[in-house]
Amino acid sequence: MSYWKKTGPYRFMIPQAHRSGMRVPGTVYADDDLISQADRDRALEQVVNVAFLPGIVKASFAMPDIHWGYGFPIGGVAAMDAKTGVISPGGVGYDVSCGVRLLKTNLTAKEIAPSMQALMHELSRNIPKGVGSRGKIKLGWKEMEELMVKGARWAVAAGYGWREDLDYTEDGGCLPEADPSKVSRRAFERGLSQPGTLGAGNHFLELQEVVEIYDDKVAEVFGLLKGQLVMMIHSGSRGVGHQICSDYIKVMDRVVRELGIE
Repeated sequence: MSYWKKTGPYRFMIPQAHRSGMRVPGTVYADDDLISQADRDRALEQVVNVAFLPGIVKASFAMPDIHWGYGFPIGGVAAMDAKTGVISPGGVGYDVSCGVRLLKTNLTAKEIAPSMQALMHELSRNIPKGVGSRGKIKLGWKEMEELMVKGARWAVAAGYGWREDLDYTEDGGCLPEADPSKVSRRAFERGLSQPGTLGAGNHFLELQEVVEIYDDKVAEVFGLLKGQLVMMIHSGSRGVGHQICSDYIKVMDRVVRELGIE
């Protein structure tokens, strides 16, 4: 018998009473097949583990991309109280700003079907991917600093996007507190040749078809139509983000020992 229960068409709940010490319940967004797979690969166990963290608010959440991760499950989300919560710099992984974006096109999947193989070949040939991949965008030190401060706004100014893209990007594509002086030289060096690259691991670029519309109003806001061809891109900050996380985990480990934090 499963220890989770279905609370909606695509929502499951792991009760707080499932294991002594859980501070909140677990909430997983999935279908029946996904929840079973997450249980088999022990990702649900990680959802439960996150529910033990001090200061966690409301629930230990997991999105539909849930699978086994480093500490949190990949796809795990947890909000922490500002005063009593913990900071976990590598909970899900080391890739700062890793995420998924959906780009719509003005084409239909049916229109592109005859050319799909050729299109995929061109995408594979032109998009740098894999471990250690380097792109065509080569930055100097000052440009890298500007990218760190301005984020997506730098990309738009450099011709890699449209002004309207920023309206659909979290926080307009950057945070006001960004401070490149807090970033190590090694992180800068790793990032100079990697803008515009996809990376490795579970990063991907995928052509998809909108097969079903479940909410007409939401689809209208996003400009999505049945049969439309869209691109889903999963990437992150590559070597620079990994290095920043590595650097600060070392700092935190040292401070934890110095202050006797358990």
